[in-house]
Amino acid sequence: MASTVTSSRPGYGQLLRTRGAWTFLLPGFAARQPFAMLTLSLVLLVQHTTGSYGAAGAVAAVTGVSMALFAPWSGRLADRHGQRAVLVPGVLLHTLAGLSLTALALAHAPLWALFAAAVPTGASVPQIGPMVRARWGVKLQDSPLMTTAAAFESVTDELTFVFGPLLATALCTAVHPAAGLLTEASLTLFGGLLFAAQKSTQPSVALGEHMRVERTSALRVPGVRVLIVTFLGIGSVFGGMQVSLAAFSESIGEPGLNGVLYGVFAAGNMLSGLVCGAIAWKVAPHRRLLVGYGALALTASGLWAAHSVLVLAGLGLLVGMCIAPALITGYTLVENLVPAGARTEAFTWLTGAVALGQAAAVTVAGQLEDRFWGGAGFLVPMGGTLLALATLVALRSHLVARPRGRTVARGIGHRVPVGSGLILGNTSLWTLVSTH
Repeated sequence: MASTVTSSRPGYGQLLRTRGAWTFLLPGFAARQPFAMLTLSLVLLVQHTTGSYGAAGAVAAVTGVSMALFAPWSGRLADRHGQRAVLVPGVLLHTLAGLSLTALALAHAPLWALFAAAVPTGASVPQIGPMVRARWGVKLQDSPLMTTAAAFESVTDELTFVFGPLLATALCTAVHPAAGLLTEASLTLFGGLLFAAQKSTQPSVALGEHMRVERTSALRVPGVRVLIVTFLGIGSVFGGMQVSLAAFSESIGEPGLNGVLYGVFAAGNMLSGLVCGAIAWKVAPHRRLLVGYGALALTASGLWAAHSVLVLAGLGLLVGMCIAPALITGYTLVENLVPAGARTEAFTWLTGAVALGQAAAVTVAGQLEDRFWGGAGFLVPMGGTLLALATLVALRSHLVARPRGRTVARGIGHRVPVGSGLILGNTSLWTLVSTH
């Protein structure tokens, strides 16, 4: 039963007074940090041990691709068997894999060994954000606070990108290059297990073979495929900024400045998210996404030309301010476009798309920083957002919610593959998005 109090204007304060909410919000916040810390911690550690941003970006990319490919399966398993059944073995595996990857990097193991360890590290990253959203659904059901909860969760995601990279940078530069990964593994273990222990707020598992067959894949919704491309572009901003800001800070002899610059970027992201979530929007969400994403592509296109700390900080702030509205609007569109039984999977596809875009971005940006001028990696956010914007504009009609007719049943193993075609092949990417 929903634990809410009706109100004509539901807000954050009322949402946070929902009975039992804090029991999963606090451990959930701690367990979310791996998504924000993992890539940067890996880049800083592997770059320290190999001296190459290209190698560091490649290892981080393997982790990101692995997470992106396994995230939807994690969401499906949680829906069928319960979150606890997926989380407990998952956080244990992630902790062991992260410790192994750290030990191999410090031992100057060959690159192939780092790749091998990066696969289970990324695959086992707990999908806490979608799981928290599912728990809000249990607590609120059809309450008008559901929209507020969606905005709150998007803001919380952004908040992790304020604390996570700052913490990773501070630990890797002031304590030890491996301290970021070790802390990330510890937060995963303790935060994930504590979150899994909150049984009372866990969504119930639908029993019965007929329930399993009637589940609809989120990828059958055309708007979800468009949003996946949109979130790939957002991931390219995160990945490109992480590598390029680190390289810029090192080039001017101030490696610790990386955390400050990324913190400015992430702070703009979080603050605009707070404002966006508090506004009672009258403009349709698909129109908001078009305008907001256009602003993101415009601001990201100027990063490569910034050659001073102040200019780069200012542009980074603007880019960050454009990201949160796009993310929040994308998650809001999922609520409108996707049947309730497939929303957890849809959320994990979008989370995975950010990770996949981030993985591709750190790889390409690392190569550009190694081979060309300092700041060449900033071309990645520009290219990623412009390509995603072009797709969004061309296929914007798919983002308009239509009355739902019959639901087409899919087998429980159905999945449209997402792999290298998303990163390297425009033809494969277009096919995934535009086919019905």
